[in-house]
Amino acid sequence: MWPRNCHWSMNLSTSTTRPEPAAPLPIAITMGDPAGIGPEIIAKAFRDAPALTRGCFVAGDVASMRRAAAWAVKPGELPLPVAVIERSSDALDLPRACIAVLQVVDPGPQPVCVGRISAAAGRMAAESVVWAAEAALRGEVAAMVTAPLHKEALSAAGAPHDAYPGHTEMLQARAAAFRQIPLQDMPVRMMLANDALRTVLVSIHMSLRDALSAVTFDNVLQTLQITDAALRPVLGRAPRMAVAGLNPHAGEGGLFGREEIETIAPAIARARAEGMDVHGPFAPDTVFMRARSGPGKAAEFDVVIAMYHDQGLIPVKYMGVEQGVNVTLGLPLVRTSPDHGTAFDIAGTGRADAASLIEAIRMARQLSTGSRHLAVAA
Repeated sequence: MWPRNCHWSMNLSTSTTRPEPAAPLPIAITMGDPAGIGPEIIAKAFRDAPALTRGCFVAGDVASMRRAAAWAVKPGELPLPVAVIERSSDALDLPRACIAVLQVVDPGPQPVCVGRISAAAGRMAAESVVWAAEAALRGEVAAMVTAPLHKEALSAAGAPHDAYPGHTEMLQARAAAFRQIPLQDMPVRMMLANDALRTVLVSIHMSLRDALSAVTFDNVLQTLQITDAALRPVLGRAPRMAVAGLNPHAGEGGLFGREEIETIAPAIARARAEGMDVHGPFAPDTVFMRARSGPGKAAEFDVVIAMYHDQGLIPVKYMGVEQGVNVTLGLPLVRTSPDHGTAFDIAGTGRADAASLIEAIRMARQLSTGSRHLAVAA
């Protein structure tokens, strides 16, 4: 989708000496909720994209991945073998035709029941994420790709995992703790992207009532700053950012609400004063069409800033979850994820589609190029 992510790979040195090429590092793919389709789509990604997944490994549970490998078998073929590795670097030396798995979770006394919410499954999913995040922060892996977890299972897992409504908040907390800084000093944002559209969210996983309260001058401005910092080096210029209004018709001059006048427009004005190329607020029911590219149609904007979760994600997901990729902006590590959930209704049936996960792995490779030195920076 993009040639590279310079947000993480910007030159931090003033020296003119060309640095030595960094040694390759593996990519960690977290297993996701073992009761959902995460293990199956991982097995299918290794099966269908062997060149792309070479040097990748699964941070999770060996037994769950062996079970998923059996679900991912094509008619007339044998399941891919699961290679148990002892350290992440072992994944770099394995042949393509196997699934490398590092056991990083406690499997529990019995297998997780597929298609059902359980505390055990939530715990295993969370432990996989925690292990991969810490490995990425230490600079031991180039990037992490997270298979879907289930938020109710995460909550059922209890402390400390129930403190986080999803991946993004969990990774933010881990990164802040690693850097030994307050959580508020590690602001992050969710970006969902496909080949035609990018959108970044002001708020993520919270109730709609709370999301409305989160539309503040500071939050909108911070979202613009994070997005500009992430996309400016990627595009080689200031990204053209369109800001969606909160209310129908962007408030219609105050007739349907005053948030656009009193909060969003002032944040846009400040961002412009800081040198950003930002426009709006625009009616949220039309701005995404203006930012969408396609055959013979150039997008008017590079990214849409959405005020809350569903406002931004519905347009991207409507275009097809099989190509969408979730990227967390603002972290000192590279994290991507497929654009769908655990799909308990089809878990264990062999029908799960790995396309979005494959795109997430592809993007993780692009974003991690030249970035691993940042994972251990002070």
